[in-house]
Amino acid sequence: QVQLVESGGGLVQAGGSLRRSCVASGRSYGMGWFRQAPGKEREFVAAISWSGGSTFYDNSVKGRFTICRDNAKITLYLQMNSLKPEDTAVYYCAAQRTLVVGITTVPDRYDYWGQGTQVTVSS
Repeated sequence: QVQLVESGGGLVQAGGSLRRSCVASGRSYGMGWFRQAPGKEREFVAAISWSGGSTFYDNSVKGRFTICRDNAKITLYLQMNSLKPEDTAVYYCAAQRTLVVGITTVPDRYDYWGQGTQVTVSS
């Protein structure tokens, strides 16, 4: 069982930046970030392949957020720039325990989840 520990959430003004980190306790293959706002379902934000060579973003964050990973440190990152109030949510990192082809945006395809951290963007 791999544990994912997140850090880097908080409160920021619109237009500001935050950097999220997610440290895994063991090997993780495809990894991603999801978020859930009050009263809404969990939604896909960004994902990255095991090698880091492939990334995919939801249209709502494309051009503003950057996902990357450091496999030596087994750490996933999410750099969030130009934040908007609609980015306010609890953010979760997720990881797959097996190597699969391609990148998935479906939460059920991920096996391990972080504890979730609140990100609040004030207007």
